[in-house]
Amino acid sequence: MGNTNEGGIKAFLKRKDVEFSAKRYGIDALGAMAQGLFASLLIGTIISTLGEQLGIEVLVQIGTYAKAATGPAMAVSIGYALKCPPLVLFSLLAVGGAANTLGGAGGPLAVLVVTIIAAELGKIVSKETKIDIIVTPAVTICVGVLVSMGCAPAIGQAASAVGTAIMWATELQPFFMGIIVSVIVGVALTLPISSAAICAALSLTGLAGGAAVAGCCAQMVGFAVMSFRENKWGGLLAQGIGTSMLQMGNIVKNPRIWLPPTIASAITGPIATCLFNFKMNGAAVASGMGTCGFVGQIGVYTGWVKDVAEGTKAAITPLDWIAMLLICFVLPAVLTWLIAIPFRKKGWIKENDLKLDL
Repeated sequence: MGNTNEGGIKAFLKRKDVEFSAKRYGIDALGAMAQGLFASLLIGTIISTLGEQLGIEVLVQIGTYAKAATGPAMAVSIGYALKCPPLVLFSLLAVGGAANTLGGAGGPLAVLVVTIIAAELGKIVSKETKIDIIVTPAVTICVGVLVSMGCAPAIGQAASAVGTAIMWATELQPFFMGIIVSVIVGVALTLPISSAAICAALSLTGLAGGAAVAGCCAQMVGFAVMSFRENKWGGLLAQGIGTSMLQMGNIVKNPRIWLPPTIASAITGPIATCLFNFKMNGAAVASGMGTCGFVGQIGVYTGWVKDVAEGTKAAITPLDWIAMLLICFVLPAVLTWLIAIPFRKKGWIKENDLKLDL
């Protein structure tokens, strides 16, 4: 009887497309959450900063409205990745708003956890009654908001505490933490998970955010330059301002190709933290973006603007621009290319090991 019931439950969950897996929640949902952040908080910050710099008030207002939709945008993005039916998907707007608000600084992580719970329960009850139009949104919203009220503050505080500890440690030990943060976030960017969502969930800004930017740039620019002989200009652009995740298939075949950009990130991280005091004081999500659409650099710039406006920074200096140019573009390109030379000579990286199907 137990096996029959278990089989029935599995069949029901399969029919409802409820899949308890690390891939579904840790890759699909997390990656989608980052897109929701891009389409609200990040683009809103960019638009409002542009409006402030140009003195165009309407752009400031547009950006403000975009940023206000951050919670709902993340929740709907997660729901889309979880393949929610329409009534569940639309109901997640309220859930995302509640979780993000109650989660405080760690709102993105709270939204991820709460939305997954509400979405899966909403999918389970979807179209199971004759009054689906009432039952499905009621269950999704009530569960999501109640879980938010009970858990979101704690989840948010925990995420914020971890992020604060990382930032504090980076300020205290900029050399070693510069290496650690740069390497870990850079590796996360190339893996099929979202480094941007991780940075957002931990509210990773300041000096640690700068190290994260350095690590992401080392991966993207590094792979783009290192594989130029195989992929030419198309590959340079696809990886340099797209994503180094394109190399994951090749990394699985030959993990050694990952070493040059990763070693480069271990060098550029402490250079960013110790030599240039390079900080990300813009939106935390930009810390994990690198050169993807130049979002990381735009985030650093918006942080400069904010700091100047708040009086914590006197002005944007030529040294600031030189630091950005070196950390984000020049050093990742030169270092990765130089490190890759002996790898090729030793046969650790062979011809077409970095070839992409573009």
